[in-house]
Amino acid sequence: MPNKVLNSVLETIGDTPLVELAGLYDGFAGRVFAKLERFNPGGSIKDRSALSMLHAKISNGTLVPGRSVVVESSSGNLAVGLAQICRYFGLRFICVVDAKTTEQNLAILHAYQATVEVVTEPDTATGEYLPVRIQRVRELLASTPHAFWPNQYTNPLNPQAHRRTMQEIVDALDGRVDYLLCAVSTCGTLRGCADYVRAQRLPTRVIAVDAAGSAIFGQPPAVRLIPGHGASIRPVLLDESTVDEVVHVTDLDCVVACRRLTGRQAILAGGSSGATVAALGKLRHRIPAGANCVLIFPDGGDRYLDTIYSDTWVSRHFGEVSHLWKETAELGAVRC
Repeated sequence: MPNKVLNSVLETIGDTPLVELAGLYDGFAGRVFAKLERFNPGGSIKDRSALSMLHAKISNGTLVPGRSVVVESSSGNLAVGLAQICRYFGLRFICVVDAKTTEQNLAILHAYQATVEVVTEPDTATGEYLPVRIQRVRELLASTPHAFWPNQYTNPLNPQAHRRTMQEIVDALDGRVDYLLCAVSTCGTLRGCADYVRAQRLPTRVIAVDAAGSAIFGQPPAVRLIPGHGASIRPVLLDESTVDEVVHVTDLDCVVACRRLTGRQAILAGGSSGATVAALGKLRHRIPAGANCVLIFPDGGDRYLDTIYSDTWVSRHFGEVSHLWKETAELGAVRC
């Protein structure tokens, strides 16, 4: 497609690259592709959701620049997407985050002149931050004139945005997508992609990749370290009938898979991306030769440099795991 001049940075949302990952796992006879959502202007797949949930309200006059206030709860990526869109349209944005939100994401929000409220104490009943974040959003809605809550957790415009995500994948592979691996949190991406698969009657097998300790698919909630992967509350947007299989991966699985991805593909990806790589590793022995497997990489690894890519952080949470990096340290020679 020839280059063209766009009317705004928001027109760069979507149409992200689909890249083949040759040699990700030795001996794997299928083909692996990654949908690199870090190439959205806000750095993640959540730009799609943010634009979908706000654009119609801006167009019909529900949200008025200089008057309306957008209030949302987010662990990071959606916050950045909303902050960018609100700044572009001159809307005030109040974001409720929690103690697990990275310093880099907080800095980005401040750069976009968002008002940030940080929840520092988890819910006493569940030990999770999400219930407290949502409660604070409700309080802000009640006390802030002209406030609007996009509510990524229930808004159907969240998954609707990702029908296009799946269409881009299908078009790029001429309709042949045998497996789709998608990490879950609000389930917007999973639901939208799966809805497209079902509507088009595609034979794609949809694999939900959830965090160990996430309550989405019925496991008891437990401590999770990687923001944006899994959830402590079962999302309203989840439709289990559209999911063919669920694979649970641990935080350490994600860390190791991210290191593998960097070592073998020179791709610096976020924790949820690593989750899909780890899930493929668990499934690869029963995937038929020649199958096209697509992994959705929601964001990049630049916001995880102090966690996933920090040996100090990894050792503090998982003990001495330097032997796990031996393979990735040697992989450069394998690909030369």
